[in-house]
Amino acid sequence: MTRLALILVTVLVTCFPAVLRAHALDPGYLNLEAMGQERWRVTWRMPDVNGRPMPIEPRLPDVCTNDPPPPVFDGRAWTTGWVAVCTGGLVGGVIRIDGLENTRTETLVRYELTPGRTQVHRLTSAETAFTVPDDPGVLDILSSYVALGVTHILEGVDHLLFVFALLLLIRGWQRLLWAITAFTLAHSITLAAATLGWLSIPPPPVEAVIALSILFLAHELSLPPEARDPLAERIPWVLSFAFGLIHGLGFAGALREIGLPEGDVPLALFAFNIGVELGQILFIVLVLAVGYLAQRLYPKFRTMAAPLTKTASYGIGSLAAFWVIERIAAF
Repeated sequence: MTRLALILVTVLVTCFPAVLRAHALDPGYLNLEAMGQERWRVTWRMPDVNGRPMPIEPRLPDVCTNDPPPPVFDGRAWTTGWVAVCTGGLVGGVIRIDGLENTRTETLVRYELTPGRTQVHRLTSAETAFTVPDDPGVLDILSSYVALGVTHILEGVDHLLFVFALLLLIRGWQRLLWAITAFTLAHSITLAAATLGWLSIPPPPVEAVIALSILFLAHELSLPPEARDPLAERIPWVLSFAFGLIHGLGFAGALREIGLPEGDVPLALFAFNIGVELGQILFIVLVLAVGYLAQRLYPKFRTMAAPLTKTASYGIGSLAAFWVIERIAAF
């Protein structure tokens, strides 16, 4: 039912390989690490736009010195850093990102009120500033980390492409439901285990295996149903569960970079995972809805499902193979 829409999306994404790295557009990132004695080590990261830093600039509270040196390109983004003195501390001050209202990206602000006391706030074009609270409430933590989870999964083209390939591969609503449920359960397990420190695997191999999981699905899609791996054809939920464990480690890597609020780790972890699931559900519903409309408008494409699916598999496989090579080379 949805294969036409899925194939059309595949064609579109493979036409633009330059923008399909792990994330389509990196957010800005502002980190304020407490050093004691009213000093903070500031790290500021701006996305690259056509060889130049995105025209956004952080503004610390008025009690802070704010004199960043020129940014340096690190191969992916523009970064700079300095030490700010904030007389009286950050609490009650306003942190804003000038120029963010003119973009379609966001900025993640990670700050410490005292050494080791981490908090996170997400700024967008609709909310470009916030007042630093003394003790963020439950709703603040939930809203911030749910939004971060949704953003991460929707910007994670590799994760979405895996789900996309599952939608192409699996026939039947029941089997698809079981496979997606297994994928969700698996990546929730490893996300929690890795974030809480129970499991530790270096990120580069994890990212390479994630790309390999997409390549495997693309290979299966290129085969007729009778020639596919029995595991993928008969009990696909086992396959999606196994690969979901690896994808969960990828989510955990992103969450470690963001940081978790001390004293509220379980709540933030739960909220981030909920956000990932909401983003994943939104993606699936959108693709299925487009597929349903496409079928109603162009019913003749139902007879072309098999050759078009095979063509789509080459597009998915080519992109996944590129990621595999790129990520292994980054070892």
